[in-house]
Amino acid sequence: MSTIFGKIIRREIPADIVYEDEQCLAFRDINPQAPTHVLIIPRKEISTLGDAGVGDRDLLGHLVLAAAKIACQLGVEKAFRLVINNGAEAGQSVFHLHLHLLAGRPFRWPPG
Repeated sequence: MSTIFGKIIRREIPADIVYEDEQCLAFRDINPQAPTHVLIIPRKEISTLGDAGVGDRDLLGHLVLAAAKIACQLGVEKAFRLVINNGAEAGQSVFHLHLHLLAGRPFRWPPG
């Protein structure tokens, strides 16, 4: 795992971790786009959502369920947004699959 997220998983660099289990880790974004902005990453290195395969189905579901659990833990379960950027043109800057959990302010539609 050569990305900054791999280094966070290995505890080589610090992060404000809010949740972890055997399949994923979640921490506060260092450049928050909302009052609550948490990144949820799988421990398994998958570069993009497009690189996930059928064998990753359970892991992907686990990440979404972990996001809901984290939202409850942080008291934002009534209104939050999950975002996955796939590829540089979509805004992905770290090529280790991750979900953005955003909450604490109104969001508009369409995003971006």
